Amino acid sequence: MQTIKSHQDFERVFTQGKRLNHPLIRMVICDCVSEGDPARVAFAAAKRLGNAVVRNRSKRVLREAARSCQLPIEGREIILFATPRTRSASPEEMREALQTLLRRARVAAPSARS
Repeated sequence: MQTIKSHQDFERVFTQGKRLNHPLIRMVICDCVSEGDPARVAFAAAKRLGNAVVRNRSKRVLREAARSCQLPIEGREIILFATPRTRSASPEEMREALQTLLRRARVAAPSARS
């Protein structure tokens, strides 16, 4: 899974992307800049969520949900933000929440692994 690493790319997706919210996850999704660009994902947890342990746990939960939904999706760049409820959610709840957001974004996600 390729991730968005540069601040400039993160800012572009954040400002130009479509925002979708769920109690467990916030998502910003944007089309890739050009045809040949790889699809990428970024995971973010704000400092207001808690200390480093809490933020890292939240990002691990987000990464697992992304894996189970087979992200990244070709032609898209996605930023996933943790919410206060992210770290206590089960993997199944997170997968369902992410699938809901992808459906609302009208993205043809690959079928999720069982």
